[in-house]
Amino acid sequence: MKLKKLAAMILAGMFTFGSFGISQAATRAEVAAIKVETASDFKYWNDNSPTKQKIIEFVEAATDPTSPNFIPEEDRIATFDMDGTFYCETAPLYFQETMFFYRVLEDKSYQAPKKIVKFAEKIKPKVYNKTGITPAENKILFQQLTKAYEGMTPEEYRAYVKNFMNTNETGLTNLKRGEAFYLPMVEIISYLGNNGFKVYIDSACGVDTTRALVEGVIPIQSDRILASDFVYTSTKIGKDAPRSHFYDRYKEKIVISGETLIENGKTAKIFSILNQIGKKPVLAFGNSMGDSGMFEYTLQDNKYNCAAFMVICDDTERELGNLQRAAKDKAFAEKRGWNTISMHDEFKTIYGDNVKVAR
Repeated sequence: MKLKKLAAMILAGMFTFGSFGISQAATRAEVAAIKVETASDFKYWNDNSPTKQKIIEFVEAATDPTSPNFIPEEDRIATFDMDGTFYCETAPLYFQETMFFYRVLEDKSYQAPKKIVKFAEKIKPKVYNKTGITPAENKILFQQLTKAYEGMTPEEYRAYVKNFMNTNETGLTNLKRGEAFYLPMVEIISYLGNNGFKVYIDSACGVDTTRALVEGVIPIQSDRILASDFVYTSTKIGKDAPRSHFYDRYKEKIVISGETLIENGKTAKIFSILNQIGKKPVLAFGNSMGDSGMFEYTLQDNKYNCAAFMVICDDTERELGNLQRAAKDKAFAEKRGWNTISMHDEFKTIYGDNVKVAR
């Protein structure tokens, strides 16, 4: 009898921590360990998920030389937006924006210019209370995102990002910022990569921010990350000399200039695909109108079977979903012929079963 009880307890433990999900947020190591090669390897999608079935059917056809929808391996290109597509963007805003508030208002090692402090103090309550900032305020915020790191080397900046990743997400329990990956979407990335697809990130987030976040966790090579560019300078370049030779490896350093990011958003995502990939994707994944250009370009006159998928943040228990926006996004996506992914209906877990909205 005791043996039966013990076996039942072990089985229950396997149910909680094994193939049916995890009770806490997945650590970065656990996210990195996700490996999906065949249809039977998926763990984090509900069985009746239409998205999972569509992706499986797409991949099986694309990799079958006898199928009319076969795609040669060199043309199997998939692009993913990051924030809100496979990484949290709702707690309360994008990673690099929340890090900006920390840098300016909380980091004791940094003394921000008074103008930036005043601006951050003005808009932070609006961002964290989700009452919305004006387009003009959003423009200023984007301009100042890199100003707060002026003079940092790329290595120093990436280290700063990694330190901030250890802080807790706002509004969600048991979740650090460096762990905030959508487990079902990471499975899709793994599945595609293991079936001959070249997977790219096409994000409006800063490129060094993106690389630091996904490094060692998401199976996408650093040279397949298309993102907003930092503007760098050299410590030897003076105001009157916009260009110079880099020849003094002992004293000269490459540093963040503080100039505004060169944004990789909206239609610019298409230009990144053209300039850095050189081929049209057959799959595109995003979550907002900022990804509409990537979606439409993928679907426009594509010589292969192709599809676009829009993640709908409609879960208000395990994610900070907005049902009004979700309904609007879903209606527009369906009108445009984009597939929609319901986090509420299709994800068995998002980050782990004990990650919930803080009440």
